[in-house]
Amino acid sequence: MRFVLPLMALLLLAGCDTVESVRDRMTQGAPPQERIFAAEPTATYAAARAALISLGFKQTHGGPAEGTLDALSAIQPGDNPGGARQVSIHAELRAVEGGTAVDVQMREIIEDDSEHHPGMATNSALRDTPMYEVYFHAIQAALAPGPRK
Repeated sequence: MRFVLPLMALLLLAGCDTVESVRDRMTQGAPPQERIFAAEPTATYAAARAALISLGFKQTHGGPAEGTLDALSAIQPGDNPGGARQVSIHAELRAVEGGTAVDVQMREIIEDDSEHHPGMATNSALRDTPMYEVYFHAIQAALAPGPRK
């Protein structure tokens, strides 16, 4: 009996995760993409936000003081009838020597049958997609001096 309680406590503690290990599992196999822009964090944040809007995303969370930006794309039809697809973006901005680093992670949210099984979606990291380069290019374009169309 005196070994049962310590054994139960050990098993309970072994199942606990730290925030870092949970984050590692969520991003497993798809580290954030990083780009450094030669601009101050405030200007880079404004450009990153403008880039999201120009690409059709809607900001859902974050701000310049937090150094984060979360956004969702419009809901698109999925591959299956009744399915839906959406992309989420999480960006973290931080000052570095020579400018601002922007770390971006994109995730694809797919719901195969939203009509009959609402809320049953999968959420997976986007790895090899040109969307990262498109987003970084849009940030650079928003930072560029001169008239914009």
